[in-house]
Amino acid sequence: MQGDGERRLRVAVIMGGLSAEREVSLKTGAKVMEALDPARFEAFAVDPRPRGESTAWLETLLRERVDVAFLALHGRYGEDGTIQGLLELLGIRYTGSGILSSAL
Repeated sequence: MQGDGERRLRVAVIMGGLSAEREVSLKTGAKVMEALDPARFEAFAVDPRPRGESTAWLETLLRERVDVAFLALHGRYGEDGTIQGLLELLGIRYTGSGILSSAL
């Protein structure tokens, strides 16, 4: 159990993205955020879909100093090792399979 002085883990729920399964991913991410206990986790949504400046979502991840990324992406760019490789380069832990397993 978390003590009074312990900080909440910062969780970036990465959802949406560029794949054809975008809408399913958004629903998945919303349910993940709903399920995370706010007493233990500080969760926020991150959508890697480019809007104007395509690196804005990466800057958010770095600025927010996340403890872990919960991958709620589906399909290409989410389940193919691409995002996993990027997160490893950034030094951000993430849920799910690693780069090679995802790529296979």
